Amino acid sequence: MDIADEWLLADSAWWGSGRWFGRCALRLHQGVPAGSGPVAPEAVPAGARIRKLDGFVLPGLRDAHVHCGLVDLRSVRAGGIAEVHDLGSAPGALEAHLPADDPALPRMQVVGAFLTAPRGYPSDRSWADAGSFREVRSPLDAAAAVGEQQQVGARAIKVALNSAAGPVLPASVLAAIVTAAHDAGLGVIAHVEGEGMTRFACDNGIERLAHTPWTERVDDRLLADVAQGMSWVSTLDIHGFGADTPQLRTATDNLRRFVEHGGVVHYGTDLGNGPLPLGVNPREVNALLAVGLTPEDVLTAMTDVRSPCPPCWVPGALDLTPARFADSLSRVQVA
Repeated sequence: MDIADEWLLADSAWWGSGRWFGRCALRLHQGVPAGSGPVAPEAVPAGARIRKLDGFVLPGLRDAHVHCGLVDLRSVRAGGIAEVHDLGSAPGALEAHLPADDPALPRMQVVGAFLTAPRGYPSDRSWADAGSFREVRSPLDAAAAVGEQQQVGARAIKVALNSAAGPVLPASVLAAIVTAAHDAGLGVIAHVEGEGMTRFACDNGIERLAHTPWTERVDDRLLADVAQGMSWVSTLDIHGFGADTPQLRTATDNLRRFVEHGGVVHYGTDLGNGPLPLGVNPREVNALLAVGLTPEDVLTAMTDVRSPCPPCWVPGALDLTPARFADSLSRVQVA
C-alpha cells in the first residue's frame, strides 16, 4: 500500500456521465484521484488512511475561462473551483504572485498571451498588461509567436478575433498560427467578437471559442458545422451580471441552438471581468440550465475526470432539482 494514498469515504458520488454512486470510496494518490473512480467501501484495504466526508463527491470543478492575474485565486479555490484555465495573462505576472505547488491554489492551465493583429484587441485595454498580448505581424512570425507561448507552458494557443475593436489577424496569419499550434500538439482557442468572426474561426479550424458569441446571431447552418468540431466556453453571466440585456439574450439563443445541434459546452465565467463570484457562480449555472442543460449536463461541463486535480464535495447532499441545483452546488468545497 502506497503511503501517499488516502481514501475518501462519502455518502454518495457522481463520476462522469451516468455514473452515480451511493455509499462509496475514492482513492487519492498525492491528493488527486487514482484509478477509475469511486468503488464500494469494502474495497478499501485494511490499514489504509481514511477520511470520511458526510456529503456528495464529484470530480474537481473547473472554470474554463479565468484571467488569473486579475483575481484572488485562493478565494477561487475556497469557493469550490479545483482547476482554472487562464485564458490570457502575462506569464511573468503569474509567476511573480503565484508560487508553484501552493496547496491553497487551484490547478492552473495557461495559454500564455493573446495572439493578435498589430494594434488589435486587447492592446488598447487598460487591463491588458505588457506581456498579456503578442502582436503577430506575418505568417513567418506566427511560428515564433506560438513557440514563445509553448516555452512558458501554454497548453493551448489563444487568438483574438475582434473586428468590433480594431484590426483582426489576416486569414494567412491566422492559418499559420493554427498550423504552428497543431504541429506543436496544441489546440487553438479564439475570442470572437463582431460580425462574421464565428465563421472566420470555424473556417480556420479553431477548436474552441472562449465565449459564447454575443455580438451576432449565428445562423443554424453554421451552427450545425460548428457543433461538429468546436466547443464553446459559456461565459453568459458577464453580459448582465444577473440583469437581462440584449447581449445576454443573443448569447443565450446562440448557446441554446448550439446545444440542440450537439455542441459541447464548457462552464467558464471570464473571472477578472466584472463583479463575478470568486468560486462557483450560481448565475452561470442557472444560465446553463436555462439553455436546456440538465444538472448532470452542467456537471459534465464543469469537470474532466481525466484531469489530475483534487475532487470536490458538497456537504450533505447535492440537490438535483433544477430550481435548487445552482444554490446547492454553490456550497461545494475542494476536498
